[in-house]
Amino acid sequence: MRSPQQKFADRRDAGRQLAGVLEKYAQSDPLILALPRGGVPVASEIAKALHAPLELVLVRKIRAPGHPEYGIGAVVDGSDPQFVYNEEAMRTVNPNAAYVEAETRHQLAEIERRREVYQGARSPTPTEGRTVIVVDDGVATGGTVKVAMKALRKAGTGKIILAIPVAESDALEQLKAEADDVICLQTPDTFRTVGRHYIDFDQTSDEEVSRLLDEAHDAA
Repeated sequence: MRSPQQKFADRRDAGRQLAGVLEKYAQSDPLILALPRGGVPVASEIAKALHAPLELVLVRKIRAPGHPEYGIGAVVDGSDPQFVYNEEAMRTVNPNAAYVEAETRHQLAEIERRREVYQGARSPTPTEGRTVIVVDDGVATGGTVKVAMKALRKAGTGKIILAIPVAESDALEQLKAEADDVICLQTPDTFRTVGRHYIDFDQTSDEEVSRLLDEAHDAA
């Protein structure tokens, strides 16, 4: 575990440090799944070190009718897209079936649009029975990562490894229930934002995401 005072130089630095800990999974033919956009530079370094393919895991919120900021569930991209519904939210909102179906179709279309922007015509790799390493640049609340891992589990993924440079400790504890292994380099006593633990935390652009995915695809 790193000292809370020791910052990562940038996302690539964080990825290289994570890769050193993840070497034990190199022989498992892992699939590296990055949460865009910030998770991609981290995951790119891991994919290089483990000689593993790199893809995205895209998550979209299924919005409550009339309250787009309130999620009643989520859909997660993949060869067989998975749906995770918040049962409590569904009971509270009680949306009709036609709305849920239409909203889900809308979010699936948005996922497809974003995936084409980032990955072109490449189809997502099936995760059934496979070891996957889910990567982000840090975890503050863990909501999106949690949904992604729930969906991967639902899809029959063989083993789920969560790899993150830094996380808020309570959020990390909640995520441990969803993964087979969690690799986190830093859980500072005082956690404000993910970016606080990086020297360079400039926004990752769509162009950089596409370039890193293309490089990983060519290498594979």
